[in-house]
Amino acid sequence: MQRKKIQAELAKNGKGLGLRVGVKKVGCSGFAYTFDYADEVRAGDHVFESHDATLVVDAVSLPFLAGSRVDFVKKGFNETFKFDNPNAESECGCGESFNLKKTPLLRK
Repeated sequence: MQRKKIQAELAKNGKGLGLRVGVKKVGCSGFAYTFDYADEVRAGDHVFESHDATLVVDAVSLPFLAGSRVDFVKKGFNETFKFDNPNAESECGCGESFNLKKTPLLRK
């Protein structure tokens, strides 16, 4: 389903090579996932292809997302991309943000 959703969104956009995913500081737990169209591969980007779907992740977000799985889920009228992130320690009650485990890659 993820591949079909990404391809459908790219078709609506009229261009793009895949889905750009990332992380930004926000929310009650500290971080939130970001989604956008990837029209190009920028310096430092990492490109992943699986099940005929292309994901682009910037170098800053990569340690936060390392080992993650992303899927497209639909519940009733709600549809979203959902992360299974082994680096997330917990999510806030609304599911919009998360905090991270303390790992050697993420310590500063």
